[in-house]
Amino acid sequence: MYKTIIVEDEKRISEALSIMLEMVAPDIQIIAYAESVDEAVKLIDRLKPDLVFMDIMLQNGTGFDVLQQISFNSFHLIFTTAYEQHAINAFKYSAVDYLLKPIDPDELKTAIERIALLQQRVLEKQQLAELQDNLSKTPDRIILPTQEAMYVVKLDQIIRCETSGSYTTFFLTDGRKIMVSKPLKNYEDMLEPPLFFRIHQSHLININSIVSYSREGMVHMNDKSVVPISRGKKEQFFKLMKEEN
Repeated sequence: MYKTIIVEDEKRISEALSIMLEMVAPDIQIIAYAESVDEAVKLIDRLKPDLVFMDIMLQNGTGFDVLQQISFNSFHLIFTTAYEQHAINAFKYSAVDYLLKPIDPDELKTAIERIALLQQRVLEKQQLAELQDNLSKTPDRIILPTQEAMYVVKLDQIIRCETSGSYTTFFLTDGRKIMVSKPLKNYEDMLEPPLFFRIHQSHLININSIVSYSREGMVHMNDKSVVPISRGKKEQFFKLMKEEN
């Protein structure tokens, strides 16, 4: 629903506009009427509408006076007037449309449809911005699908992962073991240095969960497990641990 205020100093015209809106735009909810500049400013700032129909020539000024005095301006604006010469000035205020009196129902319907289109475009831009923002961030959790449920696990809860064939078991800090029917390589892009390291073909560990390691190639984890370092990973692992220190 669009919360709407009609600013019009002729009562018969505002009533006619209300009836027309009921016919062509049932999602419009008229919440107030204003006949003067002062009244319009107070109502707009207090009620914070989604849409305002603004007559240009009012009792004690113009619709432009209203727009210059209001504090709240996050609404769609449609000007209504009998004077076409105000059109250029009207669009300086980013009006959605400019309707000449007597208002044509088809033109009114088109103006409302234009608002819906503008809102859709704004929503799409917001969604795109959110997507780009999310893509720019390093994810802090991972989703692990099993037959029972979809587990959302924070990355720092993972002590280590152990893979066997097409299955991978995640060992967590709270003692849980979650087995998924996917190989470890499916998760390597998310579980990468500096927090994680693929220490062996079958093992990936959380660097922060290491208790100790030996030059012989055994790593002791804080869940009391012992994980072997493969021969091909030793040099890279020791270099990484040196950088950590």
